[in-house]
Amino acid sequence: MDFETLDFDPLKYEYPSRRGVIYGAKGMVATSQNLAAEAGLDILKKGGNAIDAAIATAAVLAVVEPMCNSIGSDSFALVWTDGKLHGLNASGPAPLLASREAVIEKGLEEIPEYGMVPMTVPGTVSGWVEMSEKFGKLPFEELLQPAINYAEEGFPVSPITAWTWEQCFDKFDRIFDLEKNPEFSEWFKEYAPQGRAPKAGEIWKSSATADSLRKIAKTHGKAFYEGELADQISDFCEKHGGFLRKEDLMNYKAEWVDPIKVNYRGYDVWEIPPNGHGIVALMALNILNNFEMGPRDAADTYHKQLEAMKLAFVDGKRYVADPKFMKVSVEQLLSPEYAAERAALIGEKAILPECGKPDKGGTVYLATADEEGNMVSFIQSCYWNFGSGVVIPGTGICMQNRGHNFSMDPEAENCIGSGKRSYHTIIPSFLTKDNEAIGPFGVMGAFMQPQGHVQVVMNTVDFHLNPQQALDAPRWQWVGDKEIWVERNFPYAATEELERRGHEVKVPANFLDFGRGQIIWRLPNGTYIGGTEPRGDGCVAAW
Repeated sequence: MDFETLDFDPLKYEYPSRRGVIYGAKGMVATSQNLAAEAGLDILKKGGNAIDAAIATAAVLAVVEPMCNSIGSDSFALVWTDGKLHGLNASGPAPLLASREAVIEKGLEEIPEYGMVPMTVPGTVSGWVEMSEKFGKLPFEELLQPAINYAEEGFPVSPITAWTWEQCFDKFDRIFDLEKNPEFSEWFKEYAPQGRAPKAGEIWKSSATADSLRKIAKTHGKAFYEGELADQISDFCEKHGGFLRKEDLMNYKAEWVDPIKVNYRGYDVWEIPPNGHGIVALMALNILNNFEMGPRDAADTYHKQLEAMKLAFVDGKRYVADPKFMKVSVEQLLSPEYAAERAALIGEKAILPECGKPDKGGTVYLATADEEGNMVSFIQSCYWNFGSGVVIPGTGICMQNRGHNFSMDPEAENCIGSGKRSYHTIIPSFLTKDNEAIGPFGVMGAFMQPQGHVQVVMNTVDFHLNPQQALDAPRWQWVGDKEIWVERNFPYAATEELERRGHEVKVPANFLDFGRGQIIWRLPNGTYIGGTEPRGDGCVAAW
C-alpha cells in the first residue's frame, strides 16, 4: 500500500486541527483517559500484544471512568491478528426470570431506566477472559494489576469525568427515594462518600472495586460468574426484587462471532453483527454508495448523510434484535438492491422516515495496536451513566441497565424475553482495504455511535482527513422525525440551507451528546497514526 491507496496524506492538513496527530512505530493506545492509555502502553512495553493492552486499558477505564463503564458492563471487540478480523460479542442476555409478563406483574408498563428490573447479565469480564485466552501473551492477572492499583491507591479525577459524575449525582440525589428504594443506597456510599461527586483533580479510590478485580484476576473471571461475587450479586438481586440470579451468571460465556461489512468506495467497513446496531452504520454507508459527494461542508452533502442515516436507523430500530429472533437477515438488510431502493427515497427535502421491507424478495471506547500488526477495536459500557444506579454492596460493582433497551411490544423482535439479548448500542468498528488492515476506530455515545461511524468513515474516505481532523470536524446527529442536532461550530451557511430543506436544526447545550471517538490507522511502512477525541479527556499513548 501507499498513501494513494489510503486516500489521504497524513502530512497534509486540509482542515485546521485542534491538536496534531500522534505517530508511533512500536505500538499505540487511544482512549478517553490518559491513565488508561498509559496503562495499555506499559503492557506493550512489557512484551504484551495489542490484545493484552486492550484488556488492561479496558480494566483501568472501569475504574477511572466509572460513570461510563464498570465491571458490571457489556463489551464488544474486533481483533485483527494474523491477517484476519475476529469479532467478540460480550453482551449478556436477560435473566431467565425476566419476561414481559414478569415486568407487568411488578406493576410496570415499560422497562424502567434504573433499578433492579433493567439489569442483564454483565458480559465484560467474560470478554476480557476470552480475549486473553485466545490471543493474549501475558498472564491475565498481570493485565488487571494496573486497574487494581488505581482502585486501591486512588487516582486524580479528570475534568470531563468530574463534570459528568456531578451531573449524575445531582440527578440521582433528585430522583432516588432511598427510603422507598434502598437498593440505590450503596451507590451514594461508594461513588459519593463525601455527599457529593468528586471534583476534578481530587483523589478517588475504591478498595471494594480493587478487591473485586483481584478476585476476578486470580480466578480468571470465575469469581464473577461462579464464585463469591456471583453469590453477592444474586443474593442482592433476589432481596430487592430483581430477576438476575447466580444461574444466569453461571450459564454465560462471551461469544466469538463473524464480523459483518460493506464496501464503501473501495474500503471495507466492519462491524459486529446484531444484536449490536453497527449494522445501522453499514446500511447508511450502503445507501450513500448510491451518491456522489460534493464538498464536505456543503448543505447537500450533510442532507444526504442525514437522510441516509434516518432511513438506516428506522430499519435498525425495527429489525435489529437478538439474531435468534430477527425476522429479516443481515444479508437482506445489507443488500445493494435494498440500499438502492432506500436511496431512491432521498430527494431535496427532509422526509419523515419509515422502515422498509428488506425481506419482501454511559460508554468507553479504546483502540490498540502493536509492533507485530495486531490491532483491537474495543468498546465497553454500562449503558446509562452509572448504569442501573445499583451497586452491589461490598464489591464496588455498578450493574448495567441494558435491559432498558428491550421493547414491551409483544409483536416486536426486541421484546424482552428470558435469556434473550437486547438491541445493543455499543459498537466497535474497523477499516480494511484489499484485505489489509487500515485500523480500528469508534465513537461512543448510545444512538450517536453509528452516526459517528458514518461521519468518521466519510471524513477519511470521501474528504481525505487524517485521524485527528476526522475527529475534530463538527458533527451532526439525527434524533428523530425531522429534528437534527449540530455542534456550535457547525457551518452556519449549511445550517441555514438545511432548515430551508425542511430539517429542524437545534444546538444542544451538552457537547458530549455528539460522542467521543478514537482512531488508529496503520501506514504502509508499519507506523501508526492516531487521533483522539477533542470533546473529552482523550489521549493517544504511543511508543
